[in-house]
Amino acid sequence: MAEYRFRRVLLKLSGEALMGEARYGIDPAVLESLSRQIRTVNAAGVQVSIVVGGGNIFRGLAAASSGMDRAQADYMGMLATVMNSLALQDALERHSVFTRVMSAIEMQAVAEPYIRRRAIRHIEKGRVVIFAAGTGNPYFTTDTTAALRALEIGAECIMKATKVDGVFDADPVTNPDAVKFDELPYIEVLNRGLKVMDNTAISLCMDNNLPILVFNMETEGNIERALMGESVGTIVRGDHA
Repeated sequence: MAEYRFRRVLLKLSGEALMGEARYGIDPAVLESLSRQIRTVNAAGVQVSIVVGGGNIFRGLAAASSGMDRAQADYMGMLATVMNSLALQDALERHSVFTRVMSAIEMQAVAEPYIRRRAIRHIEKGRVVIFAAGTGNPYFTTDTTAALRALEIGAECIMKATKVDGVFDADPVTNPDAVKFDELPYIEVLNRGLKVMDNTAISLCMDNNLPILVFNMETEGNIERALMGESVGTIVRGDHA
């Protein structure tokens, strides 16, 4: 473990990241790549937990903007995260990684209820815990869920998986002159309105000095490289970290 800079991490995946190049649903190739990478670091002793969004299936905020009741739409979005969590669990277990899905909305036929001390015990036993159904409350994003669960389980870092190489001063997809940051303080992320995570999640991390490592998940091996301290992505942390 000496070569890894974090022993316990929470991996935040957006639902959109699971789509790959498709416009909807889950790309099996993305699940395979993620599973291989997680298996590698898990086998080396890194304790990994995961929060995954549901935007590849249903986005509560988008539905609310079209007239649906916001709370109802958010609950539907939470159920979409459970579907993604079960798909990810299946892929990990096909790679011989022991997993548990823990849901903030009780549905014991498919997932354990989220209980903090039980989650920590699973993690200590080397199981990959996937936190599903957000916080169980409407009006909170899975970014906020990731910050909350990371703090609850004592994670040393949130690893935010994206489709770009880190945090830029502009959208690198549309602006070829966008400049990548190697490191940023939380307050600058908030002041600049950079789309790292939502403001509630950033504020929660800032208040508790929990670093956020933003990296490109589409380059296989980046999870391990980032954990080994290589120059991968952008790290967001305090001014004097």
